[in-house]
Amino acid sequence: MNQNYIILIISIISFFIILWIAKNRKFETTGSVSDAYDTWTNDRILEKLWGEHIHLGYYHNQKKLGDFREAKATFVHELVKWSGLDKLPKGSRVLDVGCGIGGSSRILAEDYGFNVIGITISAEQVKRARELTKSSLNCTFQQMDAMNLKFEDGEFDGIWSVEAGPHMPDKQKYADEMLRVLRPGGYLAVADWNSRDLTLKAPNIIEKMVLKQLLEQWAHPSFSSINSFQKNLSNSSFVGSQVETDDWTKETLPSWWESILEGARRPKIFLSLGLSSLFKSFREIPTILLMNWAFGNGLMQFGVFRCRG
Repeated sequence: MNQNYIILIISIISFFIILWIAKNRKFETTGSVSDAYDTWTNDRILEKLWGEHIHLGYYHNQKKLGDFREAKATFVHELVKWSGLDKLPKGSRVLDVGCGIGGSSRILAEDYGFNVIGITISAEQVKRARELTKSSLNCTFQQMDAMNLKFEDGEFDGIWSVEAGPHMPDKQKYADEMLRVLRPGGYLAVADWNSRDLTLKAPNIIEKMVLKQLLEQWAHPSFSSINSFQKNLSNSSFVGSQVETDDWTKETLPSWWESILEGARRPKIFLSLGLSSLFKSFREIPTILLMNWAFGNGLMQFGVFRCRG
């Protein structure tokens, strides 16, 4: 049997064991997303293991895997360059949609001189982001629903959103709101977990099981394909240019194993946070393994998107 399928079967069995003893985090409302991230933030496990960035890392050469935290910072710089945000002058206003605890926002403010506002649905993420941000940075945080942004039309020079889309129940509204608050000629940069285009190749039984778990374990209502979210952006009345995409699956794929290995590299974290943190970390491993399998076998893709307002 193919080694990838052996790993997949082990992961699915592990899932059933976990589901027997722990409640899943199936999407119900935006409130369920907020609750999930409040819990993850208060646990401090992800922050202690992975640093200030929750998103994946960018690897130029998979044979030379670098520090996971360094790869996450590299990802930010690569997306800035690819999207054109680096063309904006210092002092430009940039909105970070789905900012987490502010890792990307702080890089955008400190390294590029942008005036950054980060928004997230989680009150605890806002609180923690503020705690981690130096007062000297032009970087602030607010709790806000990405599908109902409390900003004026054209208020920002740049829009940044990384791995937030899978949590959005209305992908068109998500696209419309980001483009609405982007000024004409401004730059939009989005990166997301996407399923392959399931209308072109329907999932088999195993793939359906995997997708179900990937949705239910991390509070995702649905995944867009790269093509479908490109259409969401292109169909918006606020878009000002052709929407361009790319697939960064190869560059980000090592992140899944690296995220697990961080636990082995930093075992003292579990002693400092208590034994319950070890169980909570093990709870995530099957999902991470399934993500690795799904991205490695073409069921999932890491899409990046750019356009102008």
